Amino acid sequence: MNSLLFTGASGFIGQNLVLELQNSFSIKTIGLSDIDYYKTNLATSVPDLKDVFNIVIHAAGKAHSVPKTEAEGKVFFDVNLQGTKNLCMALEKTGLPKSFIFVSTVAVYGLEAGENIKEEIPLNGNTPYALSKIQAEQFLTEWCNKHNVILTILRPSLIAGPNPPGNLGAMIKGISTGKYLSIGGGKARKSVLMVQDIANLIPLVADKGGVYNVCDSHHPSFGELEELICKQLNKSSVISVPFFIAKLLAIVGDLLGKYAPINSDKLSKITKSLTFSNEKARSTLGWEPLNVLDNFRIK
Repeated sequence: MNSLLFTGASGFIGQNLVLELQNSFSIKTIGLSDIDYYKTNLATSVPDLKDVFNIVIHAAGKAHSVPKTEAEGKVFFDVNLQGTKNLCMALEKTGLPKSFIFVSTVAVYGLEAGENIKEEIPLNGNTPYALSKIQAEQFLTEWCNKHNVILTILRPSLIAGPNPPGNLGAMIKGISTGKYLSIGGGKARKSVLMVQDIANLIPLVADKGGVYNVCDSHHPSFGELEELICKQLNKSSVISVPFFIAKLLAIVGDLLGKYAPINSDKLSKITKSLTFSNEKARSTLGWEPLNVLDNFRIK
């Protein structure tokens, strides 16, 4: 059984992936939790590894927050970039893996709208989150080339699974509390990925490497996701607000600041489609993602 080192096992992605992979791999984890085999803060220290691993999955990272100060922005680089460097330093001391799989993000493209976006476009993300992931990708590309390690970079879209974080989690919370409004009929489409699909990719990429956008092939609309969540929560349909009213509310939100439920930036994100192409992963790896609308359960 292949040995696997997993970072970020206590996070949303990690918790789900370890469950999916534990029957196929001998797994040891690094993280801040007491249940981690190596309890280490990668952002501040180089772990003292005792084993050599065939595969490393690096899913530890900071996400799902908007920094309000320069110090808060720096944390993204401490965790996502320096944490990656510290992990690689530890691997150099103990023994290099055959394969390194890095869980990055589609945020590296820096796009808020677009359709069928492919891996070849420039990485223009400029938030601390996106920049820290871009720099980690660049570091790993050089490091793996230098040490002859097979590198896979996975760029997931919005991730669905039990109790998801981020925007999908916010949508579920809003619908469950009756504080959610659908804008313009929920026509905008977003690429989504079932979290277990990342686990399904691991055996396919470990020996091949490459850079892949990973998402479902359907790209559900906000309206479809809203309907699915309402059904599972036994809620009636959400209230739909015409775009022109939402626009007025967003302008007011711009004036009110960070405590406003909606502003022009948020309005743009939920009314413009943003979808990514998974054709490279499907054609190169023979991977077929799950349909989110058929498989997503909120709990």
